[in-house]
Amino acid sequence: MISTILGAFRVADIRKKVLFTALILGLYRLGAYIPAPGINHKALSSVESNLGGNSILGLLNLFSGGGLGRIALFALGIMPYITASIILQLLQVVVPSLEKLSKEGEVGQARITQYTRYLTVGLAFAQSIGYVFLFKSFESSAGVTLIPDFNLGKVFLIVISLTAGTVLLMWMGELITQRGIGNGISLLIFASIVARIPGGLQSWWNNPSATFKVMMPFIAFAVVAAVVFVQEGQRRIPIQYAKRVIGRRMTQGGQTYLPLRVNMAGVIPVIFAASVMAIPPTVGQLIGQTNPNSLGTKIYNFFAPGDWHYVVGECILIILFTYFYTAVTFNPVDQADSLKKYGGFIPGVRPGRPTAEFLDRILARLTLPGAIFLAAIAALPTILISQTGASFAFGGTSILIVIGVALDTMKQLEAQLMMRNYEGFLK
Repeated sequence: MISTILGAFRVADIRKKVLFTALILGLYRLGAYIPAPGINHKALSSVESNLGGNSILGLLNLFSGGGLGRIALFALGIMPYITASIILQLLQVVVPSLEKLSKEGEVGQARITQYTRYLTVGLAFAQSIGYVFLFKSFESSAGVTLIPDFNLGKVFLIVISLTAGTVLLMWMGELITQRGIGNGISLLIFASIVARIPGGLQSWWNNPSATFKVMMPFIAFAVVAAVVFVQEGQRRIPIQYAKRVIGRRMTQGGQTYLPLRVNMAGVIPVIFAASVMAIPPTVGQLIGQTNPNSLGTKIYNFFAPGDWHYVVGECILIILFTYFYTAVTFNPVDQADSLKKYGGFIPGVRPGRPTAEFLDRILARLTLPGAIFLAAIAALPTILISQTGASFAFGGTSILIVIGVALDTMKQLEAQLMMRNYEGFLK
């Protein structure tokens, strides 16, 4: 990896792309500290304390690099764009017109990207309104005035500022994808999580438990190694292509393989499960604020983050969402039709429907260990906290995102180097 990074700086073109990516990420981190107008920034400590007690808000604050806790211009982060992308991807399965657009090549993908941008603006605007009133509700519990002179004009100013910040981040992410190295949207989330590494190291070093200090590096190394092993794991299905006559030419048949990844859904099921599991305690907390013995308080205590009910429910949802999202992103019927169209077949399996059933059966068996692994990684920090009483700066979701983005970026960097330094067998 080090040799790849050093080799990238020796090539002028790649060096410019790397420096451009670093510049955009630096501007993103700067924007996470620029305060939004109309906020009493001396009272922001109360916001961060309230965010720490809510799992989903804490997760969103992590993905925004702490910008949500500071109510900065980039407080929403890039999550509205990710949510819009997931919604459009799911709608392609339900809405026939979107499914038709997705199969029209670059023109269709450009139209879907445009729809994603419009939906991002709408989601960012709606989330900004919700956050303004949420932050306003924190004033009574914190005993401070977070938004002075609260009126319609002040709300509109804050909402427009946060929405514009999200649109700017969306543009910056697309710039990285076009002119830099790696996927820009993923790198923005990567930078947000990595920015908390110094704080995590400090909390680890200041922990009073000597056992935790000694065991934590070994646990972290084992988790990272397991994530890399599963993320790179794949089942290679052999594909044989027969000779075909196209016009006056005969194409040579060959053999290749179809890679089916163990964790094809990535980190999306973990995000979905965390979002769903955060709804009952959040609603229960809002209902039971006035009466400690009310039904809302009981619901909050039952589904409180860290409780075994929460861990079991989250694991079950992760497994279900993993199967669901894998079925959405990979269609065995379409894959079998594509193989049949280009003269490809799996040795020992008839083309057409038998191939689709074979791929579906393999994928179902392959997804189970990946889903169990995602559930285990997501539940591991909660289990360790309940057993040791120590606090962890990073959860399983953060580790999966950081390692996944780092691996993908390194692969793109190696591909760029290979295109420019390839010598072949003739020297």
